[in-house]
Amino acid sequence: MVNLNCDKILTLDDVKKILFGGEKIRIDEANRKIVSDSYEFLKKFAKNKVIYGINTGLGPMAQYRIEDEKLADLQYNLIRSHSAGAGEKISDIYVKSAMLVRLRSIMQGYSGVHPSCVDLLGKLINANIYPFIPEHGGVGASGDLVQLAHLALVLIGEGKVTYNGELRATKDVFSEIGIEPIEVKIREGLSLINGTSVMTGIGLVNVIKAEQLINWSLIASVMLNEVVSSFDDHFSVVLNSVKKHKGQSAIASAMRNLLRDSKMISRREEHFFSGNIESRIFKRKVQEYYSLRCVPQILGPVLETLEMAKQVIVDEANSVSDNPIIDVVNQNVYHGGNFHGDYVSLEMDKLRLAVTRVSMLAERQIAFMLNSKINEVLPPFINLGTLGLNLGMQGIQFTATSTTAENQTLSNSMYVHSISTNNDNQDIVSMGTNASLLTQRVISNAFQVQAIEMIAILQAVDYLNIQNQLSSYTKHIYNELRVIVPKFIEDTPKYEEIQKMTEHLFSRNIKLI
Repeated sequence: MVNLNCDKILTLDDVKKILFGGEKIRIDEANRKIVSDSYEFLKKFAKNKVIYGINTGLGPMAQYRIEDEKLADLQYNLIRSHSAGAGEKISDIYVKSAMLVRLRSIMQGYSGVHPSCVDLLGKLINANIYPFIPEHGGVGASGDLVQLAHLALVLIGEGKVTYNGELRATKDVFSEIGIEPIEVKIREGLSLINGTSVMTGIGLVNVIKAEQLINWSLIASVMLNEVVSSFDDHFSVVLNSVKKHKGQSAIASAMRNLLRDSKMISRREEHFFSGNIESRIFKRKVQEYYSLRCVPQILGPVLETLEMAKQVIVDEANSVSDNPIIDVVNQNVYHGGNFHGDYVSLEMDKLRLAVTRVSMLAERQIAFMLNSKINEVLPPFINLGTLGLNLGMQGIQFTATSTTAENQTLSNSMYVHSISTNNDNQDIVSMGTNASLLTQRVISNAFQVQAIEMIAILQAVDYLNIQNQLSSYTKHIYNELRVIVPKFIEDTPKYEEIQKMTEHLFSRNIKLI
């Protein structure tokens, strides 16, 4: 069980345990009291004062005062009116992550919400009840207003939820398992929808999955170097230490570790530094193609971009992103813009570029393996059947090329595509939710391309019959993945095997760097 306590940072490991390890959460009782104290303070403080979203209208209509007897109606109206998203539903795992981030934000006691909000969010997370939240609607400036409104709609007992894999009316599920909706008192509507929790929740899953992807790209790269018996100097200590980047050195170090007992890697000293060079034309290539030789320089900046994204997203997940901020200690209420999603948007744009680069590396490595004229050790399209009659991996390559091209298009920045909205009240917005969702798609695409590359590598290893000459680690990976996609000689449909391999890579938690 993961204990949620505001004195303790919610770490990426905590998130993994909750989202992928099936662990329940427990809200520290001291934090519940903090939430209660914040609510009680705001209830008293708000009397005879003008506080945005409590006794005023919302957005450009903040100049209108709301009568005391209509304050609760305002919160309900806000939730219902903004439950206006469109498009496909956000997948449950990303919704669960968003719920966790929202809970972490409001339980810090700066929101002034009734404790029932904290209690119910905790119950829904532990019961795996996921609000229906559509993809389209957020501009990421007053946070994820539209998407979070769909979350809040469920908390007041309306809208729809996914429960046991079925999309159902919230009221029916609540009735079935004995759950009561929240009590709307002062600002529960505004606080629940005013924040960056959806973009951040998606961002948390994105950085977790991007890390897995980079590790698989590293594995594929070292295995491909084994397939063609590459020289070892391009991942050597000396060569990489003269370039002063931590990411590059980390990748090169990991390559050395993975290949330490490989029998397939060549030493330049034995081929070109022996002093017996008489040929005018060298049959063997003096240097490998860039997609093999420059792996530390390509994956190094990707790794550093990921590390920065992790830091920013985890910081945001531990932040309070409401407006206004309720300060019990100083007995005051502060108005500002903590809901603005620029931090998340910019990092998701950067991560999306980096992940696209990973898919480009995989696609180029696939092209290298499938082109017999440049790799000079494999048959065309790694065709293990009869050349001409059989087609090998021709069809699979088209999918890798197409998917990589889509990633390249999707890598255009959302962060710089602000469009003024809300009667120009929100005159510069982050588009953080879109940035996170686009990054999610690019990561999903990249896993598909990576899956195709892994299938190609397996075929190449079988053609060369070098299973027992691989390093101990890469041989283990070969054996693991061959269970997913067996060796094939005849032409058969490959779409199901691509899907199986993609799902395996996506779900397999692996960390080498």
